[in-house]
Amino acid sequence: MQGAARRRPFPAAAPGSPQPVGPLYPGRHGAVKNEDTFKTSPFHFDLWFYFTLQNWVLDFGRPIAMLIERSPKTLPRSMVYVSIIMFVMGASIHLVGDSVNHRLIFSGYQHHLSVRENPIIKNLKPETLIDSFELLYYYDEYLGHSMWYIPFFLILFIYFTGCFTPVEEESRMPVAALLLMGPSSLYYWYLVTEGQIFILYIFTFFAMMALVMHQKRKGLVLDSNGLFLFYSFIITLVLIAVWVVWLWNDKILRKKYPGVIYIPEPWAFYTLHMNNLHAAKESL
Repeated sequence: MQGAARRRPFPAAAPGSPQPVGPLYPGRHGAVKNEDTFKTSPFHFDLWFYFTLQNWVLDFGRPIAMLIERSPKTLPRSMVYVSIIMFVMGASIHLVGDSVNHRLIFSGYQHHLSVRENPIIKNLKPETLIDSFELLYYYDEYLGHSMWYIPFFLILFIYFTGCFTPVEEESRMPVAALLLMGPSSLYYWYLVTEGQIFILYIFTFFAMMALVMHQKRKGLVLDSNGLFLFYSFIITLVLIAVWVVWLWNDKILRKKYPGVIYIPEPWAFYTLHMNNLHAAKESL
């Protein structure tokens, strides 16, 4: 037997016949093609509706494959694979961390305090267990979030780069887009505040703004999908600003989140203010 078998060349498709697809043929996410023409897409109501609904019901990022498939830009296959691998690993780390974290909250863990300052953690014996909980917190809040959010915002931005059109009439949002903008923006606010990823979010937003200004010089404007995403990010920024101003003078949260960027987590606000309120009502 020969050490290596020669591959047979793929048969050429007949003129006018559809391009064959499958694992043996170059797919949609193969080598990047030169895209000299702009494909104008209608507003993808089903994409953004299911994207928002599944984010809220099933937690962040489950319909990310739909976003990749609908992207006006052809994504390199290697980028898709690396992004999905990082996303799945980060989601797995976060899922484990959140499962333990919610159990601790039911046991009296106070999210507005650091790990070592929590009463139920202080009493652990031996004291080396505290180091284990701090390691778990690091995996959940830092490593897991970074591996989870970076691919997500990267794919969002790549999708956004293809949402430009030379036709002014296509730069309008339908009523359905306006109705979805509120829930979508509110979820991005939750991602940024609870995930503590303001720097990643603001850099993505600045990159989107720079791209809009660059494409405007070429006579290109955002289509309905691009406008929906761009305006959602703007409303998210307004919600974050309102959230920070509202809790600006909270001394306890200030201690939990020191530094220049002060953006408290909603769960920390809940365990500090709302949880005690619920406990007081139950005691009456």
